[in-house]
Amino acid sequence: MLLARRARLLAWTSLAWLGFEGMATATAGILAGSVALVANGLDSGIEAVASVIVVWRFAAARISSDRAERTAQRLVAVSFFLLAPYVAAEAIRALAIEHHAETTWLGIGLSLGTLLICPWLGRAKIRLGARLNSRATAGEGRQNLICAYLASGVLVGLLANTLLGAWWLDPLIALGISAVAVREGGEAWRGEAVCDSCC
Repeated sequence: MLLARRARLLAWTSLAWLGFEGMATATAGILAGSVALVANGLDSGIEAVASVIVVWRFAAARISSDRAERTAQRLVAVSFFLLAPYVAAEAIRALAIEHHAETTWLGIGLSLGTLLICPWLGRAKIRLGARLNSRATAGEGRQNLICAYLASGVLVGLLANTLLGAWWLDPLIALGISAVAVREGGEAWRGEAVCDSCC
């Protein structure tokens, strides 16, 4: 089926980008001491897991399987919840000790790259998920859009820290990332990711 092949292709494309971007962003975040940047890198890793789930979902033996679709939808939803506890704890710790992240031009560049790639992937997957009636595919697309939103927030935080010394913005953005992950996980679990308005 052509649409299933397209879903796999988009998932493989995401996996390639997110694998690279996630490792590079998390490493840049660790080196700079940026909780939000580390969180964004971890989020990319979780999105990569969602891509693997969609590739599994649309393997030839499972293309028409309602059971595989339900399993994939739930697994994508659970992947959202993997990020929140760690990020929230690290952000609260950074605020408590007034941790100042260092300038990271690599992190800024990676965030800009994510802003160029992830919105296109997300919208394409949400439209395709609606055509396939696949909440798993649409949920993966929502994760790509969230990654773009988070990259925007991280970029603002990094630039504000670099240019204005607003160190507190980095952990506050990280807290926002954890809250968004929980909300989106709940929506994906309930199957609310397939909607034309998300495009």
